Amino acid sequence: MVDFYSRLERFVTVDSTQRVVREWLDAGTPEVAVAVAAHQSAGRGRQGRSWVAPPGAALLLSVGFRPADLAAGHGWRLAATVSLAMLDAAEEAAGLRDDTLWLKWPNDIVADAQDGRLVKVCGVLGEAVGDGRRVESAVVGIGVNSDWPAELFPDALEPAMSSLRELAGGRPVDNEQLLDAFLARLEPRYEALGSGTFDAGGWSRRQRTTGRQVELDIGGRQLTGTAAGVDPETGALIVERDGEVQRIDSGEVVRCRLVADRRHLV
Repeated sequence: MVDFYSRLERFVTVDSTQRVVREWLDAGTPEVAVAVAAHQSAGRGRQGRSWVAPPGAALLLSVGFRPADLAAGHGWRLAATVSLAMLDAAEEAAGLRDDTLWLKWPNDIVADAQDGRLVKVCGVLGEAVGDGRRVESAVVGIGVNSDWPAELFPDALEPAMSSLRELAGGRPVDNEQLLDAFLARLEPRYEALGSGTFDAGGWSRRQRTTGRQVELDIGGRQLTGTAAGVDPETGALIVERDGEVQRIDSGEVVRCRLVADRRHLV
């Protein structure tokens, strides 16, 4: 595994691991470059939101790639590959049963709460640079609520979040063990992607949005419908709405509920 990454640095605190790795790549650092922080002062999530976690309560890292031959239309598969590797690693590191964790399109890692809600455990943010035909470099940021006890969850986010520690019944989760498990799983998945093989079946099967009514935020526009699956070629979410099928290439699922249930689930 040592040969897999060219650079791995740990920071006690940093503004953003995403910025650090992007600067490394811009300066010529070869792949795979990894920056890990115990705390971020300006961590970023999707849609420009901030990502804040108490020091040590989350595994915060960014991974930099320079794929040799990845089409721009398949750039989304980098973040998907990272999510699948982290999902498997998190279940192992926390001692969870298989299929405890799922994906909320496109790549957030979630779990089922006892009352039927989907609660977020991990956020993933991918940012790529290319020439319009190929991905030249990409940084995928990951924030995992690992050893975060529920009593310290922010009041505004508590209904929509959980952590590996809580899912494991309060058992502590070691961030170094989680990082090692993640890198060990990322290596074969990334090598397969470089050879033209993407785990489309695994990515599709793990989508918890499939079969549920969803509300999406698409650049500030709201759209509701029933998620019928995902397109492993384009990464699009397939939504049935008013008797028509739509493919959503980018956006965020902001509400998700069982079709027969009128409670909104995040």
